[in-house]
Amino acid sequence: MTEPSEPRPSGITYAGYLALDDLLAAQHPLSDEHDEMLFVIIHQTKELWLKQILHEVAQAQGQVRAGDLVPAYKGLARVSRIQAVMTMSWDILATMTPAEYLRFRGVLGSSSGFQSDQFRRFEYMLGLKDERFLRFHEERPAAHAALKAALGAPSLYDDALAQLAAAGLPVPAEVLNRDVSQAYTPSEGVEAAWLEVYRDTARWWPLYQLAEKLVDLDDALLTWRHKHVVTVERIIGRRRGTGGTEGVAYLTETLQRRCFPELWSLRTKL
Repeated sequence: MTEPSEPRPSGITYAGYLALDDLLAAQHPLSDEHDEMLFVIIHQTKELWLKQILHEVAQAQGQVRAGDLVPAYKGLARVSRIQAVMTMSWDILATMTPAEYLRFRGVLGSSSGFQSDQFRRFEYMLGLKDERFLRFHEERPAAHAALKAALGAPSLYDDALAQLAAAGLPVPAEVLNRDVSQAYTPSEGVEAAWLEVYRDTARWWPLYQLAEKLVDLDDALLTWRHKHVVTVERIIGRRRGTGGTEGVAYLTETLQRRCFPELWSLRTKL
C-alpha cells in the first residue's frame, strides 16, 4: 500500500518561487561597457551571500547564547564555506584588466564596497565594532537601524566568552561586563581561560570545537581580505578607492584585524 503523497501548492514555478524576473532585472549597468555587467553581478552576488551569512550567524549566536554549542557548529561551518565561495569570486573579477575597468570606473561615482552595510553588520556580529561606519548608511534608515542594533548588541565572541564563564573558566569580570558597543581589547585573562580549554580538550570539547569554528571564520575573513587586496592592486594599482579610501593601503591595514585575538595568540603558549 503506497503512502499518500503530500499536497503540493499549485501554480508554483521555479521562476516564481525564486522571483527570477525581479532578480534578473536588478542589474542596471550605467555604461555601455561589456565588463560593467560582471562588476555588478559579482557585487550583487556577494551581497546575497552576506544576507545568508547574517542569517546563519544570527541563528548560531542564539544557540551559543543559550548554551547549545553543538548545534551552532553547523551554521558556523556553513558560513566558512560561504566565505570560501566569496573569496573565489575575486578570481572571476580579476579576469577584468585595468583598461577594461577604467572604461567604466567613472560612472561609479563615490560608491564603494566600503559602504556595504551587510559586511559591516557581519563584522559587528563577529566583534569588530567601529561606530564610524554608521554615518555611511544614514540615507537608508532600515539598514542604519540594523547596523546600529548590531553595534550595541553582544557579539558572537561576547557570547562565547559568556559560555566560558558559565562553564567555570576564569573570564575576567571587566571583560564580561564591558561596553559591547566598543572595540574589543585583547585580555590576558581571556587568553588564559582559552588556554585551559586547549590544554585539556577532552574535558572542554564543546568549547574547544566552538573555538576552532570561530578561528575558521576569522581565517576565512582574513583570506577574503587578502584576496581583495591582491585583486584591487591587480586592477587599479595604488589608486585611491572610489569611496575615498586609500585603496590598497587601506585594505592592507585591515589584514591586521582579528575578531577573536586570544584564539590566535594562545597558540604561541601551548
